[in-house]
Amino acid sequence: MDQIKKSILHLYPTTKFLVTLFLCISVFIVPGYLYAYSVLFICMFFSYLAGSFKEFSDLAIKALLLIVVFIFILQSFFYPGTHVIWSWSIFSIKQEGIDFALNLTSKIVAIGSSFILFFRITKVKDLISSLEALGLPPKVTYIFLSTLQIIPEMKKLTIVIMDAQKTRGVETEGKLFTRIKAFLPTLSPLILGSIAGTEERVLTLESRAFSAKVKKTSLYTVEKTKYDPIVRIILLILLITLIIWRVML
Repeated sequence: MDQIKKSILHLYPTTKFLVTLFLCISVFIVPGYLYAYSVLFICMFFSYLAGSFKEFSDLAIKALLLIVVFIFILQSFFYPGTHVIWSWSIFSIKQEGIDFALNLTSKIVAIGSSFILFFRITKVKDLISSLEALGLPPKVTYIFLSTLQIIPEMKKLTIVIMDAQKTRGVETEGKLFTRIKAFLPTLSPLILGSIAGTEERVLTLESRAFSAKVKKTSLYTVEKTKYDPIVRIILLILLITLIIWRVML
C-alpha cells in the first residue's frame, strides 16, 4: 500500500495532468451519464490509494454538491420539453429536462472531481517546477502560483484576524448574524494586509533579481519516475481505444 501511495504521489506533475485530461475528455467520448458519474468514484479510489481520501471527499462534496443540485433543479424545471412528469401551477418537471440535467451535472462532477484529485495529489511547487522545465517564463509560472495561493493565504490571514478579535473580547461564534457581524470588521484589515503582502512579495522578488533578463536556475527540481512512460502509454492506448469504439458505435 505504501509503495502504491509513493508511486502515485511521485508521478511527474504533467503525467498526473494527462490522467486528469484523459478523464475529462473521456466523459465526452463515452455516451450517457453513468460513466461520467462513475469518474467521481474512480477519483475517490485513486485518492484512497494516494492516502488523501478524506481530504478529497470533503473538498469534492463542498465544491460540487451545491452546484450540481442547483443546476439539476434549474434544468429540470425550465428546460423545454413535451413529456411532463410533474406540474404545479406554472412549474413543471419534464423528462427532457431531467435527461439534460443528468448529462450536464455528470460532466461537471467528472471534470470537477478530476481537477480536485489532481491538486490533492500534486504539490504546487512540483507543478511550478515542471512548468518551468517545459519552458514557461518565470513570470507566467509566478502568476499561476500566486493565483493558486491567494485564497489559502487570505484564509490564513482571516483566521489570524478573527483570533485577534477573540482576544479583544469580540464575539465571533454563535448564530449566523453574530458571525456575519464579527466578519465585517475583518474586511478592512484583510484587504490592507493582502495589499501589504503583495508589496512585500514584489520587494522580495526584485531583491532576488526576478526581472533580470538572464537564465533562471532553481534549487528545487522534480524528476520523472520509471512509471511515467508506462502511464502515458496506457493513457494513449485507452484514448485511442475509446475513440475507435465510439466511431464504430
